[in-house]
Amino acid sequence: MYFDELALSDEVLDALWDMHFDVCTPVQEQAIPLILEGHDVIACAQTGTGKTAAYILPLLTNLAFDSHNPDKLNAIIMAPTRELAQQIDQQMEGFGFYVPFSSVPIYGGKDNGAWGNQVSGLQKGADIVIATPGRLLSQMNIYDIDFSGVKYFILDEADRMLDMGFYDDIMTIVRKLPADRQTILFSATMPEKIRHMAKTIMRTPKEVQIAVSRPPETIRQLTARLFDSQKPGFVQLMLQGRNLNKVIIFAGKKQRVKDLTRTLRILKIDARAMHSDLEQAERDQVMLDFRNGKISVLVATDVVSRGIDVNDVPLVINFDVPHDPEDYVHRIGRTARAENSGVAVTLVSPEDAHYFRRIEHFLKKEIERIPLPEALGEAPADEAYEPRKKPARKRPFRKGKRPFGRKKNP
Repeated sequence: MYFDELALSDEVLDALWDMHFDVCTPVQEQAIPLILEGHDVIACAQTGTGKTAAYILPLLTNLAFDSHNPDKLNAIIMAPTRELAQQIDQQMEGFGFYVPFSSVPIYGGKDNGAWGNQVSGLQKGADIVIATPGRLLSQMNIYDIDFSGVKYFILDEADRMLDMGFYDDIMTIVRKLPADRQTILFSATMPEKIRHMAKTIMRTPKEVQIAVSRPPETIRQLTARLFDSQKPGFVQLMLQGRNLNKVIIFAGKKQRVKDLTRTLRILKIDARAMHSDLEQAERDQVMLDFRNGKISVLVATDVVSRGIDVNDVPLVINFDVPHDPEDYVHRIGRTARAENSGVAVTLVSPEDAHYFRRIEHFLKKEIERIPLPEALGEAPADEAYEPRKKPARKRPFRKGKRPFGRKKNP
């Protein structure tokens, strides 16, 4: 379907024309008509499917056609991280180039000027607020903000926000909003906690389900079986002696990120860490240096697995196996972008065998296995990766009773 087949405003279509966007992605084709009709919508779609445009385009159109107070806040878009909020703000500038609506991003940082602009936008009634939950709540705790004009409430990457512990913050914000509003929820996964929140804050939502796409064939997927204690040595052998450009290593916990970064730097490998303990200015600088090639290796938690566009990453290493197959897709999707090819290597210890089997089941194939270098010693036995069989349960047989409770024939 083409965008001009949808009931979008002429101004929005003009911006799409200038940006050379002609054909809708599946999530846009399904979600945009529902949002334009005013339905609450819960959509399951991963990063890279065009989900941001799927809610920005109808939002701008609805603001153009619906009656609303131009001196009050009209729409709130929530995002889990500053990085995603920045990207949404950038896309808002492009898609909204020809519309007369103002937007203000609300996220953390040490820029005092940014704080002043945020306060001004909230109090003077910017049409659209793009915010992280924690920062918006901080503003609410300090200033009296009028939310009575909010007609649209959008949650992007809702599953990630709940994983980061923002449920209470979101519910606090929701309680300040008018009950008569349109609520739109986008999530890469749809666990029970998301459905519970949807029942709480939405009214008979329409559902859009876009299947998670499997990794492109341009990514060569590899796996190595090894003990957890052998992982740092394996990474060292992979990186040393190579002409490193940009490599991302994902670890499951921030302490693992810190430890591995420290180890690599001792080995004279130019690595930097990216995790939630860093100040926002530090995170911004690390990402800027990584994009510009000043940093060879980025060691990160899943904070950068979604929503960060770095097109020329040739190698991704999963130091720890992600527990969710969709997180695996997001991680390795950092390579082979913009028609490039790439390699993704996942290190699997016996403790992670169950999670890795789930990934292979999701992919419907076995990932190519590479041997453990001899310098690292013996690899775990293959039996350590086999599914554990549950012991057979024996039914108790009580004296005077027939098995299975069946009565004796008279």
